[in-house]
Order: sequence, then structure tokens, then C-alpha cells
Amino acid sequence: MEDKTIKELSVELTVEITAVCDNIKGRSVFVNQVLRSASSIGANSHEAKYAQSRADFISKMEIALKECYETEYWLEILLKVKALDESTYKNLNSKCGTIRRKLIASVTTAKSKSSKAEEHFFEKEV
Repeated sequence: MEDKTIKELSVELTVEITAVCDNIKGRSVFVNQVLRSASSIGANSHEAKYAQSRADFISKMEIALKECYETEYWLEILLKVKALDESTYKNLNSKCGTIRRKLIASVTTAKSKSSKAEEHFFEKEV
């Protein structure tokens, strides 16, 4: 199995959630929320690619991470109100979990590199 990028995974997730939501009737508030949060994962992680600084990159990726958490929340709500069946919920939630773990790893790495760069800078100054 190939290791997909956050962008690829987030596009797939958004497309799948959109297809599922097209068939949900009478839950427009929840459907709108899950569509917005799911699509925001990819939009923010994609925007991070052109960040102006490491701090900007971290900020965009953390926003994508928050949106991923929010998507998991709305999927759970859709399950609880019986707008999603258990199988669909588990599939989509699993995909969110994969994206979430990749985002966490990316943010952790970026913060680690940022801290090391700052330490190196301050060592030179002393």
C-alpha cells in the first residue's frame, strides 16, 4: 500500500464525505458543518505548502488538525442521529484518524525543527 500525502487523503475524504452527505436528508445543519470542516482540512494543509515562514506553516497545519478533530465530531453526531450507518461512520472516521496522525507528526516535526533552529541561533548569539 502506498503512503498517501495529507493532501491526497484530505481530498479523498472530502469527496467521500460529499458523496455521503448528498444522500442525507433533513440534517442540513450537521451536513453543512461536516462538509465545511472536512474541506477545510485539505484547504489549510494545502495552503501550508506556501507558508511564509515555519511559524505560518505550523499555524496552518494546526488549523487543519483542528478541522480534522471537528470533522470527527460531526461524523459522530451524524452517526448518533442515525444519518450515517455504522460502517460508513467507521470508514470515514478511520480516514480522519489517519489524516489526524499525519498532521500531528507534521506539526511535531516542524516544531522540533523550529526549536532546534532557535537553539542554534541563540547559541551563536551567546
